[in-house]
Amino acid sequence: MSRRYKKSYRKNFIILPITFFILGYLVLFVAFAPVISPFSSVLDLVFLDKPVNFSSDYASLFSSSQTPNQSSDEIKASELTLPEFGTHFGQLTIPGTQVDAGLFFGDGDKELKNGVGIYNGSFIPGYGKTVLVAGHNHTYFHDLGSAQVGSTIEISTNYGQYVYEITGTKITTAQDNTAYDLDSEEENLVLYTCYPFDQIGLTPERYFVYAKYLSGPKINIYE
Repeated sequence: MSRRYKKSYRKNFIILPITFFILGYLVLFVAFAPVISPFSSVLDLVFLDKPVNFSSDYASLFSSSQTPNQSSDEIKASELTLPEFGTHFGQLTIPGTQVDAGLFFGDGDKELKNGVGIYNGSFIPGYGKTVLVAGHNHTYFHDLGSAQVGSTIEISTNYGQYVYEITGTKITTAQDNTAYDLDSEEENLVLYTCYPFDQIGLTPERYFVYAKYLSGPKINIYE
């Protein structure tokens, strides 16, 4: 066996195992990151020795101590301060349940870590369209299953107070795009989360709560 061959053999003997180890680690990380992330969020909430405060992590237009000026049933869009993506602009509450969460425009990781979020392909309350809100089943929407048909959902925003009445619930697959209608011409509220509620990480199903609009100022987009 030549010296050159021996050196090449030794080099491959060292490099190849390291390469396979790194590749294997990357594959495992990509595969399990969606499962590990929710566990991390839960542990953060459980083991912190002081109340969670994410106030420095996002912009906010809403304060629970302020009552928006709601002197009419209609608001001009030109007079509104509309939320940008990632902005906290309200509070969503379902009386009779433990659902009481900050409402964000956007449903990315940061928004859902701090509250519940409106899908930016849907609409904010008052536009007369579908309001699609997501939340994690292990944090802010962990008690969504307690919401009953006929109960109300209250949304307070920086521009008005809204009330919706629950009309139904549904369990369906994560891929079911017929579970909501973003082209609806009537205002409606759809809340959803991963299902089952006691399962953390990727789940094959989603739990939906449907509600019809009862009250709240309508936004005039033409003024």
